[in-house]
Amino acid sequence: MTRNKSYLSDYEEIDGGFVAFGGDPKGGRITGKGKISTGKLDFEDVYFVKELKFNLFSVSQMCDKKNSVLFTDTECVVLSPDFKLLDENHVLLRVPRKDNMYSVDLKNIVPSGGLTCLFAKATLDESNLWHRRLGHINFKTLNKLVRGNLVRGLPLKIFENNHTCVACQKGKQHKASYKTKTVSSISQPLQMLHRFVWANICKKSNEKDVLPSFSWVFFLATKDETSEILKTFITSIENLIDLKVKVIRYDNGTEFKNKFMNQFCEMKGIKREFSVARTP
Repeated sequence: MTRNKSYLSDYEEIDGGFVAFGGDPKGGRITGKGKISTGKLDFEDVYFVKELKFNLFSVSQMCDKKNSVLFTDTECVVLSPDFKLLDENHVLLRVPRKDNMYSVDLKNIVPSGGLTCLFAKATLDESNLWHRRLGHINFKTLNKLVRGNLVRGLPLKIFENNHTCVACQKGKQHKASYKTKTVSSISQPLQMLHRFVWANICKKSNEKDVLPSFSWVFFLATKDETSEILKTFITSIENLIDLKVKVIRYDNGTEFKNKFMNQFCEMKGIKREFSVARTP
């Protein structure tokens, strides 16, 4: 295609429709075609597009004439049909032609160090998606799977970590140990009760804040029995040793934090302390 009608010989007016190109997203209208002769090489069916800013030349049409086209860092060379490649060792990549386009199909390429530049960069959403699909695999290993073509269906792209995976962040967190208390804050029995519900008990507690170190265990069929058992226990233990429960400390479980327990503690004047959720 060209924008200069004077280059064309055997020119004829045609209605060739529109063509789109990067310089103008609206494209341009093909209003004619002709022939350009350079001495050694003739260009046939050259379209005239007035809106073009540069002359465009089709590699596929050159190859249809049995010519070879070579691109270097400084120029493009059209070679005669007699040109033969002397050494196959110089071939780094072969790309088949389909529908007048030379398309690189990365699925059929065994990646190597020299072809890293052919890998497209995955979006952050796509990177996080495959990170989760493969069991929160680290991104260094994920890209190693790509380079080795080891996972069927895994896109041949470069995946990057933006450090937004909440599951990985929580999994790598460490909890510091509580410092041992040298002086007990409890001065008399029942001043503070620690409450917790276990699905099973596998080890003894190391709680240092309980002065008499008494423990009471109740077996529950379901968690909804907790509130009623706690109410009965506090009433009976207060009556037994003639002391009042001052503080109850437990986690944020709904078996302790509900309307029934709110009313009971408010009536008894018991202060409640809640630990951080999901932190024993």
